[in-house]
Amino acid sequence: MPSARGTLAWSPAAAHPDLLADPVAAAVAAVPSALVAAIDATLADTAAFCAAYDVDPAASANCVIVAGRRGDRTTHAAVLVLATHRADVNGVVRRHLDVRKISFAPHEEAVGRSGMEFGGITPIGLPADWPVLVDTAVLAAGPVVIGSGLRRSKLLVEAADLAALPGAEVLDLATPLPVRD
Repeated sequence: MPSARGTLAWSPAAAHPDLLADPVAAAVAAVPSALVAAIDATLADTAAFCAAYDVDPAASANCVIVAGRRGDRTTHAAVLVLATHRADVNGVVRRHLDVRKISFAPHEEAVGRSGMEFGGITPIGLPADWPVLVDTAVLAAGPVVIGSGLRRSKLLVEAADLAALPGAEVLDLATPLPVRD
């Protein structure tokens, strides 16, 4: 039966900085529950990862970077939702950030500003002025798998530790996706 731990060999993340992007390695001490596991980088995308390593999609949280604009001001934020949910970026997130226009940050911008690999971006180690918006369903999930900043590894963390990150705010910002047969 799929679980948050799946079939991976987890180890304390702080002891394996080689499996973390530099900004994540510098900040992981703030997440005491963080465990890390190496994975096949070609399986980093959520569906392939969950299938290959027997991880429950309801215990896998995706982090996307958004860029919102109001006049000359651009606001970047991380949005963390379960793989089984869809974030309301154009509604809840846009209003919460008080921006007129919002979109997913372009690939180069997300990678360049975060210092992380695309497909491995995580809320741990992001720039200090970026809000980290955590969906309430993530918090309710308990232990969740998130990116490590690299495509070749994943982190397993207690969701409560994510809610305690600097700049983190817990909001109702996603809705469950329809269940597929």
